[in-house]
Amino acid sequence: MELLRTPEERFADLPDFPFTPRYLHVVDPDSGERSIRVHYLDEGPTDGPLVLLMHGEPSWCFLYRKMIPTLVASGFRCIAPDLVGFGRSDKPVLRSDHIYARHVEWMRDALLEQLQLNNINFFGQDWGGLIGLRVVAENVDRFSRIIVANTGLNTGDREPTDSFLKWREFSQSIPEFPVGAIINGATTTDLSPEVIAGYDAPFPDESYKEAARILPTLVPAYPDDPAAQANRDAWVVLETFGRPTLTAFSDRDPVTAGGERAFQFKIPGAFGQPHVTIEGAGHFLQEDQGPQLASIIASFILTS
Repeated sequence: MELLRTPEERFADLPDFPFTPRYLHVVDPDSGERSIRVHYLDEGPTDGPLVLLMHGEPSWCFLYRKMIPTLVASGFRCIAPDLVGFGRSDKPVLRSDHIYARHVEWMRDALLEQLQLNNINFFGQDWGGLIGLRVVAENVDRFSRIIVANTGLNTGDREPTDSFLKWREFSQSIPEFPVGAIINGATTTDLSPEVIAGYDAPFPDESYKEAARILPTLVPAYPDDPAAQANRDAWVVLETFGRPTLTAFSDRDPVTAGGERAFQFKIPGAFGQPHVTIEGAGHFLQEDQGPQLASIIASFILTS
């Protein structure tokens, strides 16, 4: 597998991002060796309650810079990985290298086998949920709680929304994939040029964006999608998950609007929980209401 690695100077002077980069390696399916570098953050007391923060597409762990300080101040340890193909993690150059099941396996290898995480309070948004919830379902004893925001675990058994289909078409047709502008357009706040540049930092040119390009097409949209059955199997497990589960979707995300209901009605641990709607927030609610979202997560973990 041919890989690209973003030059480190691209990450100089990131705004409000004083965190120490950490690295490990996951398995390259061609060689069978752990040669794909994965970046992650590990902030806060090592003996504090663990919160796993998983980003989606086309963002990276920079998305959590407004939330980590609030969580750490409340005594939590925060692990925030960059998915393969994003952030400081290595970037396979072929779109065909990016397979849904492979991304699940890479995160399982990194987070569970190598970091040996247990008693995990999971938070996932966008593809952080699509990948992370598969890791949860396939390793359910490692997880204490689930918190989800603006995400889903699609099986292709329901018609995709027009908003999602338009996004998928855009991702495949636009000549240059404007990562920072996409994130700015999916927030209710107007991001500064420095923050937009922070989201563009991992991608010096289009050759670095193959994961960002292809992931919208890997969301199961139809029943015979290659990942559809694995996601159905994951739902079978989640429908028996009795540990505390919270939804914290935003009020201004047309792509995932209403998606919280599946979690609230299907997962036993979600019954009777204080589900919240984050007001004044778009798809990337971590940008729009990060400290508020972090406080909600902290309160839920400490009281449930």
